[in-house]
Amino acid sequence: MRVIALEDHLSMTMNGLKAERTSWWPHWSELAQYIIPRRFRQLVSPNNYNRGQAMNQFILDSTGTIAARTLAAGMMSGITSPSRPWFHLSIEGFDLEDNNPTTLWLSEVERRMNRVFQESNFYNACAIMWGDLGVFGTSVVLVNEDYQDVIHCTNYTCGEYYLALSDRNVVDTVYREFTMTAKAVVQWFGYENCSQTIQNAVDTGGNALLQEFLINHAIEPNIGRHEGLKVPKIFPYREVYWEDIGSGKPGKVLRQTGLHEFNCLTPRWDVTSNDAYGRSPAMDALPDIKQLQQETKRKGQAIDKMVTPPVVADVQLKNQPTSLLPGGVTYVAGINNVGVKPIYTVVPPIQELKEDIGEIQQRIRTIFYNDLFLMISQLDTVRTATEIDSRRAEQLVMLGPVLERSNNEALSPAIERTFNIMNRAKLLPEPPKEIQGRSIKVDFTSMLADAQNAVATAAIERTLALAGNLVAIQPDIMDNINTDEAIQDYGRRLRIDPKLIRSDEDIAKLRAAKAKAQAEQQAVEAAPDLAGAGKTLSETQVGGGMNALQYAMGGGTIQ
Repeated sequence: MRVIALEDHLSMTMNGLKAERTSWWPHWSELAQYIIPRRFRQLVSPNNYNRGQAMNQFILDSTGTIAARTLAAGMMSGITSPSRPWFHLSIEGFDLEDNNPTTLWLSEVERRMNRVFQESNFYNACAIMWGDLGVFGTSVVLVNEDYQDVIHCTNYTCGEYYLALSDRNVVDTVYREFTMTAKAVVQWFGYENCSQTIQNAVDTGGNALLQEFLINHAIEPNIGRHEGLKVPKIFPYREVYWEDIGSGKPGKVLRQTGLHEFNCLTPRWDVTSNDAYGRSPAMDALPDIKQLQQETKRKGQAIDKMVTPPVVADVQLKNQPTSLLPGGVTYVAGINNVGVKPIYTVVPPIQELKEDIGEIQQRIRTIFYNDLFLMISQLDTVRTATEIDSRRAEQLVMLGPVLERSNNEALSPAIERTFNIMNRAKLLPEPPKEIQGRSIKVDFTSMLADAQNAVATAAIERTLALAGNLVAIQPDIMDNINTDEAIQDYGRRLRIDPKLIRSDEDIAKLRAAKAKAQAEQQAVEAAPDLAGAGKTLSETQVGGGMNALQYAMGGGTIQ
């Protein structure tokens, strides 16, 4: 078996991924030109000083851009909102209904993980991720360990990454090319690990520190034998950085690291067969967006011709001062048949153009699901909360497949990666012994799940309300309902903190204490009656110098 050098393996794999991605490049380029130009790298090249130039010259009507922004904001607030919990942990095959140590441990783990997400840049990365997903159909987010914030996320820009699938059609290989300044390369990888070219730039100092170099980055399964590979086989994945010296030649390896788990989130909106890259709503909306730009341009030209039409002028006015301003005066010798007139009269159907443009804009918003996320603000009349919930649940069905794919390809890996990083850093509490070796399950509280749970909680509320109304007619009607179980199920569906609901054991102790206190109170209240009865017996004479109380205590029988 021939063993090739690690640098050759990386270079050949990169070239193969580039060739496979070529067919996607023109489509991505058009999506960027008409929607979000700044989120696409046309060419990853060092020392490109034209990055700040205007890139939105293809956009005359920004409806597509705004619609994509609304979709991203809606996905962000509905799936990974920083203001409310969006995931819940449970144990496979373990009863978590009671307020037991396992439930409390899971609750504490959730609290600590939420704090990590809040204090890191995770939510900033999610906002960009949802935007890329809606426009390009694919998004890549790198989740690295960070000594300061536990995790640190980096969004890859469309055009700088390359993907490949595993045997299960899941992304397990990510290659990337990007630029870094000489100073940044040395800070990140160390002076001794860099090539002589980068070292010379750093030694020169000054402006040379800002000279950019092309860096390649690979994340892939740790398989195969390669000369120079130093990552132990115990790691399922490896991460390698190396310099790109151009002409398809491999450069110096800067760093190679073993990974305990795949450290990239790679959600795709929708996929066809074994495509590595996804398809998006923006791809469906692109023809409408291009038509909108064309009609907007034509409408502007029509209005421009109405305001400043092309004119024909008498030859006597040639080289003569002429004023077409309001109130302006032009002097000529004789005014018969002398003047300036429009070549033709332009009366464009402005109203029809506006209506057609409005229809196109609405189609674009619909394709981007804006009618779902802006449903309440777009209602023309006041509706009940029940009707709004029903409408939202009905429309969310359309996003069901996207939510499931996002959960599997982005959110579950993000939670698993963060949990493992925190566990290795000893940032999680010690788990109870009874759950050692069990798997942790992740449940997502997305808008769709909330809509489904809202239906179930509404049914519980209506049942309890009906029983409460019938108590006046049939007092024992509540015997039909297990109110303890109803409250626990209601709390689970609303995913409230388990600390707020007492366990069955605590409830039994509390009720036993209440029963004991009630019995003691009844005994205290009965004491005056017993004392009065004793006094009456003591005052009743039964003969023989004895009263009734003495006689009863002596075991006698009163005749």
